[in-house]
Amino acid sequence: MYTDKVMEHFKNPRNIGVIDDADIIIQVGEPSCGDSLLLFLKIENDILADVKFRIKGCGAAIATSSLATEMAKGKKLEEVLALTDEQVAAALDGLPEEKMPLRQNQWLKLFKK
Repeated sequence: MYTDKVMEHFKNPRNIGVIDDADIIIQVGEPSCGDSLLLFLKIENDILADVKFRIKGCGAAIATSSLATEMAKGKKLEEVLALTDEQVAAALDGLPEEKMPLRQNQWLKLFKK
């Protein structure tokens, strides 16, 4: 059902944790009733210098959050804001259709506001 890349990011997620002095903290979802993502962003000179997250969710939620943070970290904010669900899914060699759109990547949409 899942690709090897999805399973790798699910089993060994990158950027898990907390940034104590985060510039922005975003919560997506509701922890008491399903997938929930808490995202910590550190921004320096219009660059996403660091990003960490905590998540409660399925394997796809964990994997896509892990990969999305890898794709975003170190990028200019305009590049981060241009990331799409489709790019994240493609970087994971695909996801099952029922996992699209990526709910946990709603932080990208919230961040764009």
